Amino acid sequence: MMVQCVFATHHRAANRDLDRTAAGLRRFGAACLDMAFVAAGRLDGYWERNLSPWDMAAGTIIIREAGGVVSGMAGDDDALQTGHVVAGNEYVHGELVKLLKPLG
Repeated sequence: MMVQCVFATHHRAANRDLDRTAAGLRRFGAACLDMAFVAAGRLDGYWERNLSPWDMAAGTIIIREAGGVVSGMAGDDDALQTGHVVAGNEYVHGELVKLLKPLG
């Protein structure tokens, strides 16, 4: 299923691994915009590192209100505390966490 997904990120290290398993990678320049696109269904998932809480707070609310899942890279931590975020629907979020967690 991941081969049909389109993701947003600016984090280049994981891009090589995801290039083989995703339909495409996009970056629109603002974390909140990328997260809003996930909530709207325009993107299937999003991840980023080293964000400030204000960069992702609104996007976190929007995704959760749309029924999506938002966490830190470990999958069970708070993105607002760590600054690292992974977002998507329940399935995509879980698959992204599996892929990104080993990368630290």
